[in-house]
Amino acid sequence: MSRIPGKHTKPELVARSLLHHLGYRFTVNGPKNRQLPGKPDIVLPKQKSVIFVHGCFWHPHPNCKTATTPKSNTQYWQQKFERNIERDRKSKQALKDLGWRVIIVWECELKNLDTVASRFINELPRDSKYDLPEELDDLALVAEQKTQYGQRSLR
Repeated sequence: MSRIPGKHTKPELVARSLLHHLGYRFTVNGPKNRQLPGKPDIVLPKQKSVIFVHGCFWHPHPNCKTATTPKSNTQYWQQKFERNIERDRKSKQALKDLGWRVIIVWECELKNLDTVASRFINELPRDSKYDLPEELDDLALVAEQKTQYGQRSLR
């Protein structure tokens, strides 16, 4: 188990990339990440929100098709999973008591990025500067023409 990474896992990288593309700025190694209860994977200080990216194996959740229990030493694994779930519950409650918004993203959810993106947009406060003005909603945004791109004006 010591070879299993605890940080910067593929699901975390996917979630961070998605957040960044949506215009959110966050920390992953900042002081708040280490000081907050449960050591959140992603902290958005401006929105006073934290995101935990849970793997379906280590943090089993109901109705997940990818969460499995190893066939050997089943009792040990069942107890371990129960401890993980209890620890997660306590961390979530402690963060809420401190006034933080807690979002949990499951590894299996990240297979459908549209769903996760809409969840982030709905659950996290957003700067209006990233939204298109209403009069531009129906217009197609066009890039510079090929002849103009990369040319400098000479003065």
